[in-house]
Amino acid sequence: MEDVLDVYGQAYDPACPVVTFDERPVQLVSETRQPIPAEPGQLERYDYEYKREGTANLFEFFQPLVGWRQITVTERRTKIDFAHQMKDLVDVHFPEALKIKIVLDNLNTHALSSLYEAFAPEEALRIARKLEFHFTPKHGSWLNMTEIEFSILSRQALDQRIPNVAALKRIVDAWQAQRNAEHATIHWRFTPQVARETLAALYPSI
Repeated sequence: MEDVLDVYGQAYDPACPVVTFDERPVQLVSETRQPIPAEPGQLERYDYEYKREGTANLFEFFQPLVGWRQITVTERRTKIDFAHQMKDLVDVHFPEALKIKIVLDNLNTHALSSLYEAFAPEEALRIARKLEFHFTPKHGSWLNMTEIEFSILSRQALDQRIPNVAALKRIVDAWQAQRNAEHATIHWRFTPQVARETLAALYPSI
């Protein structure tokens, strides 16, 4: 835990950016009847019935010290998908960085070995050399700031029926563009010192 908190406390360094990463599924549902548009004094009305249209996945990078995020909508979240996200992080989003520190949780896909399943060994090693993983502890994924970002996204944009991947992408892109334009960020106050005080029972007695 303190490893992640220490990373969060480091000063901004463009040569070594700190980025959090997470993913979440989104249930796709469509209407079975056309909603009734809003009128003066009357909100838009929906039928309680809906049709399940499968699921999609969101990958998100979040750089808290800059207030930047990048969300990608995919149909799956396999090791190959994770590897391509890491390649984009290195080559598209931070091509000038010497090392990228990434906070992420311990999913089985979140491993450097995923790079070797997606790319030739030379390419996988090139990408891996620029990545420094910092894993949240088991049952401690709440330490990942991207989870907070996803919570905000869910409340502000995903609390509606979304029928397909194309619609989901339009909604997410619009939300992301506004948040990035505002440089919206998270003011993290849970430092190692606070952790030692509030979670003292979890630390060994010496």
